[in-house]
Formats: sequence, C-alpha cells, structure tokens
Amino acid sequence: MPTQIPVSCNRDCGGACPLLATVADGRLVSIADNPSFSPYMTGCLRGYQMPRVLYAPDRLRKPLLRTGPRGSGEFREAEWPEALDLVAGRLEEIRDRYGAGSVLHAGESGSTRGALHNTGRLTSRFLALYGGATEMHSNYSRGALDFVAPYLFGDAPSGCDPGTLRFSQLVILWGANIADVRFGGETYAYIKEARERGVEVIVVDPRRSATVEQLGTRWIAVRPGADSALMLALLYVLLAEGLVHRDFLTQYTVGFEPLERHILGAGGEVPKTPAWAEAICGVPATAIADFARIYGRTSPAALIPGYSIQRTLGGEEAVRLGVVLQAATANIGIPGGSAGAFGWGGLPEPRAGSIQAPARPGQPSVPVYRWPDAVLGGRAAGYPSDIRAIYNVGGNFVVQGADVHKSVRAFEKVEFSVCHDFFLTPAARACDVVLPATTFLERNDIVFSYFNYAFFSNQAVPPQGEARNDYDIFCDLADRLGFLADFSEGKDENAWLRSFVAGSEVPDFDEFRRTGFFRGEGPPHVGLSDFAGDPERHPLSTPSGRIEISSERYAADTGFSPWPRPALPEADKDYPLRLITPKSKFRVHSQNANIPWFVEHDPQALWIHPADAGYRGISNGDAVLISSPQGRVRTIARVTEDIMPGVVCLTEGVWPVFDAEGADTAGSPNVLTSTMPTMPSEASRTHSVLVQVAAARPASA
Repeated sequence: MPTQIPVSCNRDCGGACPLLATVADGRLVSIADNPSFSPYMTGCLRGYQMPRVLYAPDRLRKPLLRTGPRGSGEFREAEWPEALDLVAGRLEEIRDRYGAGSVLHAGESGSTRGALHNTGRLTSRFLALYGGATEMHSNYSRGALDFVAPYLFGDAPSGCDPGTLRFSQLVILWGANIADVRFGGETYAYIKEARERGVEVIVVDPRRSATVEQLGTRWIAVRPGADSALMLALLYVLLAEGLVHRDFLTQYTVGFEPLERHILGAGGEVPKTPAWAEAICGVPATAIADFARIYGRTSPAALIPGYSIQRTLGGEEAVRLGVVLQAATANIGIPGGSAGAFGWGGLPEPRAGSIQAPARPGQPSVPVYRWPDAVLGGRAAGYPSDIRAIYNVGGNFVVQGADVHKSVRAFEKVEFSVCHDFFLTPAARACDVVLPATTFLERNDIVFSYFNYAFFSNQAVPPQGEARNDYDIFCDLADRLGFLADFSEGKDENAWLRSFVAGSEVPDFDEFRRTGFFRGEGPPHVGLSDFAGDPERHPLSTPSGRIEISSERYAADTGFSPWPRPALPEADKDYPLRLITPKSKFRVHSQNANIPWFVEHDPQALWIHPADAGYRGISNGDAVLISSPQGRVRTIARVTEDIMPGVVCLTEGVWPVFDAEGADTAGSPNVLTSTMPTMPSEASRTHSVLVQVAAARPASA
C-alpha cells in the first residue's frame, strides 16, 4: 500500500517547500505538494522530479579512490574502512606537517537549509575540531549584498515576506526571475494574485524571462551592470517632479543630501537625467520617466531585487541605491513595501536549534570568489595560508567557481583532496577520494525556509547503495582522528533533531514530524516595521540609529564613497558583448546537469539578439564560439528578440566538456568568467562578463 511521507528539499534553491513523497514497497514513486500547508505554497519541477536523481544510473554507491591523473575520471571502488582510513591518515599527515590552516574548507551548497544535514556547518564543525582550516568567507550568491547591508541597516531583519505582497499596489522585480528562481515557494503565487487584481508588475531584466512572460505587465530591458545608472535616473525624476518623501528621509535616514547633489549635478557634475542614463543602461529616456512617475505615485510599492544586480562590478552600489529608492518613496517598513535590498531572506525564522561549529578566533579565511587564487598563490600572493589540501562537501567548485581553468589548476596543485557527493561531478573527478553521500530523501532533518515557518523532512527511502549521511561520515572520521565525543556529543540523527526542537517554538516534535511543517506565530513579517513604527524606541544598530544612505563607517572601512557613487560599466572593443549567466529552472546550480531528462528539457544555447547575430552572420541554430580572456565555449545560437542588443545569455551550471583545442563544448559559462571580484566586497561579478561571439568553425579532432 503506498504511503505519503512529508519531505522538504534541503537544497540551495529559492524554495524550501513542503512536499509529500509517495513510497510503495520501499521505493519512491512520486513527489507532490503538501496541500495541508498553504494554497500559495507550491514546489517546482526540480523537487517533483527528484526520483530521477535518486535512482540515476550514475549515482555514486561506493567510495572511490583515484587511480589515474586528477580529472581523468579513473577511480576504483573501495570499502568504507579503506577510504576512511586513507582520508583520516592524509588529513593527520597534512596537519602535522603544515598546520591545520593548510586545509581549505570547501563545504558548500549541496544542502544548505538543514538544521543537522547542512554541508557548510557540518564541515566547519568537523574541521574546527580537527584543529582548524582555512575557511571561505562571503558566498557566490549574495556576497555584495551581505557586505553592504550592515552599513545600511545594522543587524535589523530587512527582508520581504511574500505574504505582505497582498497589500502592494506596485511590484518591481529588479533582476528577480521569480518564475524560475522562486525566492520562496509562495512568492510566485502572491505576485500572480497581485497582477490578477490589477497591480502593475514591472520587471527590470536584460532578457524577457519567464517572469516577464508570466508575471510582468511591463518589461524594462537594462544592460547588465548598468542598474545603478537607471536607479540614479529614477531618483532624478522623483526629485525633479517633487515625488520624494522628504519627511520620511529626514526621520528615518541620514546622508541623502550628498547623493542628491550628485544626482542633480551640483558642483559641475553631469546631472543624472534619463537622457544621461539612456546612453549607459539602454533604457529609453521616456521609459525611465514613465517608470519613475508610476513608482513615485503608487503606494505601497515593493521593490524586490534579485541577487543578479549585485553580481556585477559595482554591485554594492546597486544594493545601496535600491534601498535609497524605497526610502525616497517611503515604502520601507510598511505592509506591501520592502526595504529594497533583500528580495528573499533577511527575516527571522522560527526559533529552533541547529548544528554549530566551535569558534576558532584568528582562523585564516579567504573570499570564496578568490579561492583558486588563494590556492595557487598562497602567502607569497598575500593570502593568509599555503593550502595543501581541499575538503569539499556538496560543492561543485570546478563548475560553479569563476574561471574553470584556474579552478582545475588549483585542484591539481594541492597534495590531497576529498569530496562528498551524489555523483562524479567535475569537482569530484578532480579529487583523490570521493565519498557517496545521501540526498534529503534518504535522511531526516529540519529544514528552514528564511520565512516564518520550518519543515520536517522525513527519510522516505533507504540510502542507495552504500551512500552515507555527511554527519555519519564525519563521525567515522572524527573517531579515527580522536575527537568523536566532541563532534557528535554522543548523539545520533534523531537525538540531534529532538534536541533542536526542545526549548524551541515548536511545541511537539512528533506532531511536527507527522505534519511536516510548523508555522511561527503572528502575521507575515514586515522588514524594519518596528523601526518604521517608532525609530526612537527601535533604533537600528548603525552609528546613527537610522538607515545610512551615506555611511562614514563604510568610507573608513573600504576607502569607497560614503554615499552611492557608481562607476560606469566597463567596455572592451575586443569583447563587445555583455554575457549574463542566469539560473535555469531545471537545475539547482549545477545539480541535475548530468540527468538526461533535465538536459533534454533544457538544451543549452546562447541567447543573442537578431541585430548582434546578423552582424556576425549567425542564424538561429548555428554553432557559435564564445570567447573571453579566460576561455572559449562552443554552443548553439538561439537568435531571439527576448534579449536586448549588446547582451548575450548562457545559463549557469552546465558541466564543461573540453575538445582537443581546449574549448568547452557543453556551454559552461564559468569557462568565460574571471576571479576578479567586485569591490570592496570581493564578491561575485558573473554578470559583468565581456565576450565576443563568432560563427564557429569545426573543432579539430
């Protein structure tokens, strides 16, 4: 008799959704929505199609030990004791010879929302007790945002709960492809409902995405990296037409005046008019003025930025100016508005425990975006350690890190590397030992959503083959290295999960497990609402206690302007096209890139505008060669007016396959990207990629 078991994806997507797994005779049959939670909450095809991942023929089922050159894919299967002895022995040897900081912690986004089975925190805990490691700080997703937000808001929760969108009279999706990336399992449904009741939904994006098609009432096509110029021009119109809420700025912010002078052109600067912005961002001046008037005259308005706008050179300024726009229109801290920075996350979750790593003050750390440079350069290049080993849990760093060729060289340089994963990914192929890990369907966990609810994800099926939970793998290694008692605290999976619930907001563990979800008390959260309601009683933790449009602390810490002062986007005559690398709705980053069903439904192709294609003699379906200073990619052209002229698009996450000439033939965009970050956050700039495109000649054999 089939049974339905509550589960929740513990993956690095924009969801964390309550689902039901149907199981018969110990085998997963299907996955569907859990209708008991919310009519607004739905999963996506990445979750619904998890049986294809769980039972994939290339799923890892036994430990692998490398027998050939790194990256060759030559491994032999081993028994767990042999593999664990090898890993523990090499870690001990490297620590004793070079010091614990010689190991790079690369635990990443394989599972990110779990209270226990969290690849980042579990790896941090293990390596801290091992003696320490070189950690990575920041993240690929929103590094510039996380860097800038404390200067704007301090530590105040400033996100946007999708339930508050029912009050919005205007929704602005700025680089936020909600239809594909989700930003929470309820966000799409609330915006669709808003559109159906007549609310204008403006989508700002270089391409006509699924969000434009399904949710948008107006598409503003902007050049990547030029969002700040468009924002300045909107502010110019708001100022010129008396649509700025001066009282709000006076009461809740500091430092608008120098930015205003910059926008209006005081002191001989060029005024940031719509005509000025048009030449930079590609949006007609008339469209900018219309946009500003709609924005300034409609309240409440929710500006929901995607992470894409801060994954550019100067992305820090786009974050700051999004907040300025919401402050200037008095849309912060009210139902139906937003703070303008966090489109997703940045809100309190139900109080419950989670696995933690002991603090190790002074532990070396490198920016995640520059990890290959840290490995290749070490102390001689100004990094805090010489890295001799990589411990990689749930991260396909060869594909997802910038500059694939440099990432491969970094893996080749170290003396030892180990990986936990479901498949032999490009990063796993570069390792010496690969340990098969479980998916969320093969273990129990509590999953957080970044909103005011949590989910219990039950184990639906036994582990495939000899796959093990990351926690259990670390327990076995900790035992061999002599710190099992400290790592496990004598608890198995069930004991940890019960301890997390004990003393939390969740009243009953067994009921939580049975239903699969828990809702926090109260209405949907409104970011910064306490501050907006009474800034004297609830000041922010910034130096002024208010939103700091101009921050002297930011200037002192970074050497950059205290108020937003974006630079013009870069240009290069040899690489005249701007490449964007958005996410695919069929993949979670690089996960699913090896599963035939997902590949067949989402064939990789380069989006290119007819004008750019015609100039190069390229027709729809032709083979093209994309080049940058970092590498070359061969793929197929999709000639379409759904992308603006001067911009091309290649979705991220595809695993590279190189031909005899060193060009990738699969369409992996990070072959083209650079590890030079946006500053001062040292974060990702993978939407500021300059490339050239040409009709491809046949590759050499």
